Amino acid sequence: MIKMRFVLAVMLLGILGAYLALAQNTMTFFITSSGPGNGANLGGLAGADRHCQSLAVAVGAGNRTWRAYLSTTASGGQAAGNARDRIGKGPWYNSKGVRIAESVADLHGEHNNLTKETVLTEKGEVVKGRGDQPNRHDILTGSQMDGTALTGDPANTTCGNWTSDGEGSAQVGHHDRQGGGANATSWNSAHPSRGCSQENLRGTGGDGLFYCFATN
Repeated sequence: MIKMRFVLAVMLLGILGAYLALAQNTMTFFITSSGPGNGANLGGLAGADRHCQSLAVAVGAGNRTWRAYLSTTASGGQAAGNARDRIGKGPWYNSKGVRIAESVADLHGEHNNLTKETVLTEKGEVVKGRGDQPNRHDILTGSQMDGTALTGDPANTTCGNWTSDGEGSAQVGHHDRQGGGANATSWNSAHPSRGCSQENLRGTGGDGLFYCFATN
C-alpha cells in the first residue's frame, strides 16, 4: 500500500510538472512579479524589455521575445512611441493558459479579459490590489486608454521616458480595474503617479510593476 501511494504521488507530480511546463510554454502575457527596484527608472524601454525577458527566462518562457507595455513621450527630436505598437499582434494568454485578449484591438476594447484574477505574474500569482495589503495595483504604462503615448513633458507622463526615479510622474493603470483617478477602471490609464521614486510609487498604490507581452 505504501509503495502504491508513493508511485501515485510520483505520477501526480509528473502530471503537475507537465501541466506547469505546458502553461509556461503557452504564456504570452504577464505582469512583472517585481520591478527593477529603482522606481520608474527602468533603464528606458531597453531596460524594461530586458527585465521582461529575464523574468520570462526564470520560469522557462525565454524562448519568446518579450516587450514591456510602455509608451514614450516625444522629446528632444525623438518621436513618441506607443505601447500598443510594441507588443505584437496577439492572441495573448496568461501563465495558466487563459486568453486575455485576441488582438491589439481586443486588448484595448471593452471585452478584453483583463481582471485581477487573470492578470497574473510570470509565476502564476495574483498581484495584490485595492483592499489588499500592500496595494500594488498601479501599473506603469505612460499610455492613454487606447495604448498610444501621452503628449506633454515626458518628465510628467513617463518619468522622463522611464529614466527617472526622482521628481515627476508617470501614467499608471489599475490591473484590478478599481480605485481612484479619472479612469478608475482602466487597466492602462487610470491616473498619474505621485512621483517616480519607489517610495512615491508605493505611496499611491504601486510598486514599479508593468505589463509584459510576447511578440511571437
